Amino acid sequence: MQISNNSVVQFHYTLSDATGEIESSHNHDPVLYLHGQPGLIDGLVEALEGRQAGDSFSVTLAADKAYGPRLDDAIQKVQVKRLQGAKKWKPGMVAVIQTDQGPRQVTIVKVGLSQAEVDSNHPLAGKDLTFAIEILDVREASEEELAHGHAHGAGGHHH
Repeated sequence: MQISNNSVVQFHYTLSDATGEIESSHNHDPVLYLHGQPGLIDGLVEALEGRQAGDSFSVTLAADKAYGPRLDDAIQKVQVKRLQGAKKWKPGMVAVIQTDQGPRQVTIVKVGLSQAEVDSNHPLAGKDLTFAIEILDVREASEEELAHGHAHGAGGHHH
């Protein structure tokens, strides 16, 4: 079965940039996602389209197809109490803040007593990324998955 809208796809990936490996799903559950729903970066969705279980391939995405270019005006001040993920903050650490668009990763630039300067660029913005993909399983989404807009099962979302 080929990957198309409303396919549930299970895959492992290894993500690298020019300097080497960044992360891999091989250390934990494979990714499970519903094709045609938001959640994966566009370039990866395009690369998975039409593939099938058992396919292994590698795709390099230019920054604009991955997490976008780095924006210079992305430095903003936030209340330290809004930063989630650690008790003590140091420059270079990645925090999560809740925004109107949902949770967002930011990188700490400078920390004061009550305010922190954060870089709201995605940590991988401005980088060309290579994904080595191994597709484990492709199946039709169930009616329940379609109603919820995401895949259920190991590696999927549980609500």
